Amino acid sequence: QVQLVESGGGLVQVGDSLRLSCAASGLTFSGYTMTWFRQAPGREREFVAGITWARGSVYYTYYTDSVKGRFTISRDNAKNTMYLQMNSLKPQDTGLYYCAATLETLERKLTTEYWYNYWGQGTQVTVSS
Repeated sequence: QVQLVESGGGLVQVGDSLRLSCAASGLTFSGYTMTWFRQAPGREREFVAGITWARGSVYYTYYTDSVKGRFTISRDNAKNTMYLQMNSLKPQDTGLYYCAATLETLERKLTTEYWYNYWGQGTQVTVSS
């Protein structure tokens, strides 16, 4: 049984940092592209960042425009864990953050929920002004 378990969320102030983790089990983690989505109250779930499985020794990372330069996605295949380092947090970063796994690697597919095989339950991030 595949499980994706997010952690690391919390209540922070504007400008603070958080690091989210997504621990995976029940799947060949190194073979999946891993992604963060988020959902703010009253809004649809949106793509935040993704990191592909390695092609050779190269991982490809993708970010939505609003987090570029502030968020960094990474993965540790030995620990079956993905991370999202979030710096300079803003109130608009508030939301429930989900991790998800897919076999796709094309950026245009990674931003669409349809292509995902597995989802976590989410961890709440609240940025207070």
